[in-house]
Formats: sequence, structure tokens, C-alpha cells
Amino acid sequence: MRYVSTRGEGSSLSFKETILTGLARDGGLFLPEEIPDVSDKLESWSVMTYSDLAFEIMSLYADDLPDSALRAIIDKSYGVFRHEEVTPVVSVGPLHILELFHGPTLAFKDVALQFLGNLFEYVLEENGNEMNIVAATSGDTGSAAIYGVRGRDRIRIFVLHPNGRVSDVQERQMTSVLDDNVFNLGVTGTFDDCQNIVKELFGDLDFRDKYKLGAVNSINWARVLAQVVYYFYAAFRVQEKTGAEKVRFAVPTGNFGDIFAGYIARQMGLPIDKLVLATNENDILSRYFNTGEYTLGEVAPTLSPSMDIQLASNFERYLYYLSGKDSAKLKEWMTTVKDKGTLKFDPVQCDDSFVAGRGDTEMTIATIKEYWQEYAYLLDPHTAVGVAVAAQFMKEDVPMIALATAHPAKFGDAIKHATGEDIAHHELIEELAGLPTRKEIAAADSQVIADFIRCKIEANAAGCGHSA
Repeated sequence: MRYVSTRGEGSSLSFKETILTGLARDGGLFLPEEIPDVSDKLESWSVMTYSDLAFEIMSLYADDLPDSALRAIIDKSYGVFRHEEVTPVVSVGPLHILELFHGPTLAFKDVALQFLGNLFEYVLEENGNEMNIVAATSGDTGSAAIYGVRGRDRIRIFVLHPNGRVSDVQERQMTSVLDDNVFNLGVTGTFDDCQNIVKELFGDLDFRDKYKLGAVNSINWARVLAQVVYYFYAAFRVQEKTGAEKVRFAVPTGNFGDIFAGYIARQMGLPIDKLVLATNENDILSRYFNTGEYTLGEVAPTLSPSMDIQLASNFERYLYYLSGKDSAKLKEWMTTVKDKGTLKFDPVQCDDSFVAGRGDTEMTIATIKEYWQEYAYLLDPHTAVGVAVAAQFMKEDVPMIALATAHPAKFGDAIKHATGEDIAHHELIEELAGLPTRKEIAAADSQVIADFIRCKIEANAAGCGHSA
């Protein structure tokens, strides 16, 4: 399997080259040259364990990894999860809920980032190189990435988060990791500022090459690939239980990476009737699928901070397919968005894989309260956005699977606000209280961040920033 950039420049890369490169050198995102049709494998795959299923799917895309190495990486990655099924599905009221929060940081990002951390370690040991990961996070990616690579040889990680705009638990999960290879930066701006800085650093090819930058954000194809697996696993479990031919998935999204993995699964032949895209007040994506208008706005802080995003980086991958794999047209679209902040499509152009809706703060609170009172099940505020929108798109005889993207204990204040009770707890969260923390405060300026990274890599701690 070879990989090409959405922007169409440069030669194709192997899987290992792709995951080490992260963002393509022309500024585009990598995609496989073709998506395999696995329709004839669904029956045999449906009875597999999670790890065996992951091997079957990933081996189609990672054909330059020895089977034994891929199996070892998968087993190591999912052996740390707290549920034997890794991503179990539970029936709650009218829905089936795919629980993606049984990993080390209690968020769906663990599914991909445990895999990616072990994958990086294998490839770097193989080629004798090192990597300096630079990542932007709106909350959960940062902690999951840190837990995926903390203490590893040959890897440093620099995580940028919008200072004061992630939950206290999310920040503490990141900043309480004091390993020498981990650096947390609280950026005085929004997540979009953090994401733009990362893209600028990767766009400086001299800096990128000299300091061996690597990516763990969902711009890295391996992130998407790992998430494809749980769509198959969940669909099989629900079909097994209900006998349904097709299923729907409701996905709370901000950066479009998680739901794009579902799109890939559908293209591979998984019988997904619709992907239900759910946004909070930062609704650029739901507006696009309903009106054809993609217009940037100001980021609105909400109870679901990981979704407080305007410019979704993975949306470029979808637009590449929407353009008919026309890189020239895709580049024209992306330039228009960058220069004018808006792009208008004919709604007919939008793919029929998706329907979309918005779950605002009032709906989020009401949904958390409803599911606790009616079903004794706690939803975190991101999952609640997805569940609220799912209710708008229920279809008889087509089961709805809602992705539960984080454990509610990560957002205890929101749960208390919605239910009036202090009931969202988890031992891993309780253990964070009182731990020492370390972070640096930095301006939302790519040069400031570049100087900090350079300083730390060159082991000259003096003047590298202010600890907080």
C-alpha cells in the first residue's frame, strides 16, 4: 500500500514513511492510494476478538510491517486497556453506546495513541533515528499522546494546549507527567491557534528536518487507521445482537478525525447506513453538511471543550474525495478558506454518507440528566452532544450506535451541573489530586514555540520558557 498527499505533490510513500512524516511536505494530508473493499470478509471478521480484527484491518494498510511485528504492537497497545473487549458496546435506552474510554487516560484517543506510540518505538529502533513530536490538543489528544510515549527512548513530545480552555482534569493528566521527554506548553490562545502553530512548524521544512519533527495529531494517518477498527467491531456486536443489516453511528466531532475513520470503514464495505455528525455551538461542520457553507467563526467555549474547534484539519481528507481526488481543485478550496474564511458548496456535492446536527449546551445538560434519571447511565458532555443529535436521526430497524468518547469523571463539574449530584468519579482521576505538575506558558506565536523546542532539544534549558 502506498500513500499520497491530498495536495498532489511529491512521490508516494510506504506506510512506515507515511507515519514518520505525519504532515506531507506540501502541506497536505496522506491517504492510501486505494481503499480496499472487504465486503467478502465481513462474515469471517465478525467473530474475531478486537486484537485479531485490528490485525486484519491494519495489515491491509501496513504491508511493510512484518506480521509478527504488527501483531506484537497491537497486543501491547490493547493489553493496557481495562476491558477485555477493549471497546465494548452496551445497550442504553434507545441506543447502543460504544465505550471508547477504557484506556490509560479514559478517552477515545487512547485507542489510536497507544498503537501509535508503540508503532513509533518499533520503527525508530529499526532505523536508529529519533523523533520530536509536536502536537496540538483541545484536551484529550495531549494526555493520550503523552501516555503513549512517556519515558520512551528516541522520542520527545511537545504538547500545545489552549491555556485555561481545557478541563482541569485534562490539564492535570498532561502536566502531572514529569518524564524528561515530556514538555507541556499552555498557549495563550485557542486550539485553532495551537493547531496552526503546529502546521507552521511542519511547513518550515528546514526546521522540521533538522529537529526531526513527528506528528501524533490526527493528521497522522495511523491515528485514523486505528480508529477504523472500532467501527467494524461495534457494528458486528450490534448486528449480532439485533440481526440488523445496517447500522448508524452518531459521532461527536470537532476535528473530523473520528468520524472520518467511520467514513473509511463505510468505503471499505462496512454496512453503515449513515454517519451522524454531531457538533456543539462550534458548528462549522454541521452547517456545512446542512447548507453547503463552510465558514469559519470565533471559537465558543462550551461544556465539551475537546470539540471547541473551527478549522477541522481532517476535513481536507474528506474534501479530497469530494473533489474526485482532484488535488488542484482541493488546493484551490483550501486556499479560499485560508484567504477568505469561507467556502460555499452546492449541497448536492455533499456526500450522502453523512447527516448532521447541533447539540448546544442546553441540550447537552438535558441529555446528561435524562440518561442518568431514565437509565442510570452517565454520559460525558461530548458523548451527550452525540446522543442529543442521534435522537434527531433515529430510524426504525436501523440501530443507532453512539460513540462514548470519554469517561464522565473527566468532566465532573459538567456532570454535577447537569445532574445536581457529585457522581462522576474514577480512581485514575482521583489519583491525580495533589500530584506535582509542570508546564510552560507561551504566546500563540510559532517563532516562540520554535525557539522553545530548539532550546529543549539542544539541552540548553536556560531561557527556554517559564514553568508554571
